[in-house]
Amino acid sequence: MRTTRAFAPAAVAITAVLLTTAAPAAIAKDGDVRREGRCSPSGEWKVKASPENGRIEVEGEVDTNRNGQSWHWSIRHNGSIAATGQRKTVAPSGSFEVRRVLANRSGTDTFVFTARRDGTQQLCRGTVRF
Repeated sequence: MRTTRAFAPAAVAITAVLLTTAAPAAIAKDGDVRREGRCSPSGEWKVKASPENGRIEVEGEVDTNRNGQSWHWSIRHNGSIAATGQRKTVAPSGSFEVRRVLANRSGTDTFVFTARRDGTQQLCRGTVRF
């Protein structure tokens, strides 16, 4: 009985650590790598990288639940600007999404999706490694 009681708290602690470390980066179908998080000060972002015919498809999304907001966005690939643009959040969810297919460079590719709402300090930024 003592052995079981001694190990129970340790098992709970280990499970909690595994769940919290696995949550930010999840492996989805077909080798997709996804990350998501909160924008500052509100809203949510998602970034996904997936294989696309020898290249890498990168998708970035911002969801604020408000239609008509203007955002400037960029995708950096290994530190260099790969794509930029401007989008507006649209109905029904008050979100926007961008998609680019980029080169698959040797080694690990790092993509940083950044979106800044025009005229505000609102910032969404996520990183995914593929």
